[in-house]
Amino acid sequence: MTQRIAVLGATGSIGDSTLAILVTHLQDYEVYALSGHHRLDKLLALCQQFMPKRVCVPLESVDLFAKRLDAVGLNIDVVGGEAGLIDIATDTQVDTVVAAIVGAAGLPSTLAAARAGKRILLANKEALVMAGQVMIEAVKTHNATLLPIDSEHNAIFQCLPSIIQQDNTQIHDRCHGVRQLWLTASGGPFLQQSFSQMQQAGVAEAVKHPNWSMGQKISVDSATMMNKGLELIEACHLFDLPEDKIKVVIHPQSIIHSMVEYSDGSFLAQLGSPDMKTPIAHALSYPLRINSGSQPLDLYTLSGLEFIKPDLQKFACLRLAREAMQAGTQATIVLNAANELAVAAFLAGQVRLTDIADINEQALGQVQVSQLGLDADIEDILAIDTLARRHTETIIAKMAG
Repeated sequence: MTQRIAVLGATGSIGDSTLAILVTHLQDYEVYALSGHHRLDKLLALCQQFMPKRVCVPLESVDLFAKRLDAVGLNIDVVGGEAGLIDIATDTQVDTVVAAIVGAAGLPSTLAAARAGKRILLANKEALVMAGQVMIEAVKTHNATLLPIDSEHNAIFQCLPSIIQQDNTQIHDRCHGVRQLWLTASGGPFLQQSFSQMQQAGVAEAVKHPNWSMGQKISVDSATMMNKGLELIEACHLFDLPEDKIKVVIHPQSIIHSMVEYSDGSFLAQLGSPDMKTPIAHALSYPLRINSGSQPLDLYTLSGLEFIKPDLQKFACLRLAREAMQAGTQATIVLNAANELAVAAFLAGQVRLTDIADINEQALGQVQVSQLGLDADIEDILAIDTLARRHTETIIAKMAG
């Protein structure tokens, strides 16, 4: 039976990779809905190519986009803003939601999809960084399916027994022998450079990732290793483990995407070319397999594979992520909010790359909120997010001034 897909964040890099797979498997998948925010010309072209039934754009762009669709002869339902994203994510005709909206903006629709019992392909790590307990509880309560498409989390998922894939609490059963998880990191563009060189780095240098083609925000996060910190927090929720059971190792070649270490001394690793189509194809077809269209890994051309312990002074954001996870969800919300604004300030030329960690640390120290309980809802989460952003704006203004 054809699987109907909603791609939320269709104009970003994850959207590109997802649609590149779907276009070669249209006998099995229907692109039912798309969303975009900034690149509306690109979204229009995608609508012409895939002819979805529904599309979501910013609220202020709904009328104009509907006219543009009409001008090219397309009759597509146009909805807008957060409410529109939620409407698409919960649409009864949608089977699978690809959650690929960057940042906190992707949280409400991802949570709504979970509560609607959807199959969710999760690229929006902020949904778990900000609302891990709430998201996982919603998935279990409403019989949704949550499949990670970050390459690292997808790699770990593939290396775990199927019983743990189906129920993450089974990871604690001694008979499965999971000792700890290993997240691999590329080290980003400044791995071989000093801290002082990072201080002088401009935007062009920071977004020039050595292995992956990604958007600006995630590329900057990779340069500071905050991306790995956010992935660590996400892994804790996905696999029901404390942060001290999840290790980070720098692997510059990005061939091994992550590993599971077992109590008998075995390490199971997932290898592949650095191409996001591989984990996306795995999640789209799980538990089956389809051709992703990615370049196969040529083992004969591989030379050495390196593994390096992260420098937590140089990459302080990774340390902050562990500390935030230890402190609880309220701290991870603050860290995510502060980091989003700090990265935006760097991209705007207001602060240095190395200031991002300082801004994040100051925000964690200043924003004091009570511990979130298991009954916390999205309103509680967004209230902390708003408070953290207010404090962070003040920190950035002082630093930039």
